Amino acid sequence: MLLLATFWIVSQPVVNLHADPSQDSGVSSQAIYGAQLEETAKKGKWIQVRTADRYAGWVRKDGLRKTKERTKQPARTARVDTIAAHLYREPDVTRRAPVLTVPYEARLAVVAEPDDRWIEVRLVDGKRAYVQRGDISFDDQPLPIEAIDTLSRRFLGLPYTWGGASSFGYDCSGFTQMLCRRRGISIPRDSRPQSQWDGAETVERTNLRPGDLLFFGPEPGRINHTGYYLGSGEFIHATAWRKPRIQVSRLDDPHWRELLRVCRRPKEPTK
Repeated sequence: MLLLATFWIVSQPVVNLHADPSQDSGVSSQAIYGAQLEETAKKGKWIQVRTADRYAGWVRKDGLRKTKERTKQPARTARVDTIAAHLYREPDVTRRAPVLTVPYEARLAVVAEPDDRWIEVRLVDGKRAYVQRGDISFDDQPLPIEAIDTLSRRFLGLPYTWGGASSFGYDCSGFTQMLCRRRGISIPRDSRPQSQWDGAETVERTNLRPGDLLFFGPEPGRINHTGYYLGSGEFIHATAWRKPRIQVSRLDDPHWRELLRVCRRPKEPTK
């Protein structure tokens, strides 16, 4: 008898993926609101899941809603296009507090478009809410490299968060993965696999171009940090070094110059 897979949908703004089924276990990654997760095991109040990019971890059940099968995308969805978006019970920002605040890239199922300001959406729990049109986008086309520079700088100052994969706080590889995703390029979640990914080619640091990926470590073969090259010797990254935040650094900074181990250029997606 063929057993059907069980899927869960993230019902909180962000949920942590733990290495083990315990709050005391380290956070390895995150999943954001509306993301679909495949169950691979369960233990009490914990579900072991696999994300769309095949990343595994344990999530508390109270941050998820169960579905029997992989849910099809609604006919019309909106993607949060700001650092965070408030969702309201009614189309008014003053009468009540937001019912939910969701991060960048969260997917919302569109129910109606009552006017040129508000979008009515269906939440994961089936309830309705409203989001302002200025917080969302319907355009899912990959961004050109030039646009990624502008996009990346919108996140400057956000706190570095170990395991972070949302605009509430990224880690280095989560931030780089997001920037590549907006280019239409799917790269692995962690920095070491990213540095070895066969969808990119190695380039010399003297031949860097905007959009290249930079990988750092204490020695060759021990990659533990990544950044996204902007050009003119600058790169943007989420780092805990000195000031734990997303920031722009320079490759001629002695700290980063000495740690740079490999540079990789992602192959552009086939159109």
